[in-house]
Amino acid sequence: ENIDAVRKLIIEDRHVTYREIEAKSLDTPPQPGFNWCQTTLDRFNSGNSKNVYSIVSGDESWIYCYEPENKPQSAVWVFQGEEKPTKVIRSRSVSKKMVATFVSKAGHIPLNEQRTVTADWYTTICLPKLITELRKINPERRIILHQDNASSHTAQKTRQYLPEENLELLDHPPYRSDLRTNDFFTSRKLRGQRFQSPDEACFENWSERMQMCINLRKTIK
Repeated sequence: ENIDAVRKLIIEDRHVTYREIEAKSLDTPPQPGFNWCQTTLDRFNSGNSKNVYSIVSGDESWIYCYEPENKPQSAVWVFQGEEKPTKVIRSRSVSKKMVATFVSKAGHIPLNEQRTVTADWYTTICLPKLITELRKINPERRIILHQDNASSHTAQKTRQYLPEENLELLDHPPYRSDLRTNDFFTSRKLRGQRFQSPDEACFENWSERMQMCINLRKTIK
């Protein structure tokens, strides 16, 4: 019965994800991260707690002059005996930049570019600069760091560094990048966009926000 239901979902949409299949099936247990979501919502009062302003979500990603379709976007289900669809691979531009992005409810903290992300760079350059920026006004500011489970983030050197600098780590469920603000908001806003320079990426977003403000004003009128 479940197999037939899953097959029907796949036939209707070859791009349906396994999480969407789980969500549409009444017999499946809660998805990974369910308890984490509930605990985190309770802790921060569904986002209404002032402690939300202490959370800083960070990630590192490559920004290209053109970002091709990512793997989840191009993935399709193929039944046994079917031929795999042909995927056209577009070459990436040589021009690229590693951007470390940290976002909090109070704003965005830009950092210098980096070619290789290692625990040494993360604890001696990246995080120290982040802490300096965040504590310019309030040296005693509480910082709750939310990051994924990348090797540079989970390395022993990083784990030792966090308590030394009085950084609290907000745990994160494995394989659930969709529950991190940098993945479901910041990174997706940049993917698929063409930029002539790193600075243009910033001002492109700024222009879009201004246009949204104009459109909203027209709607109100």
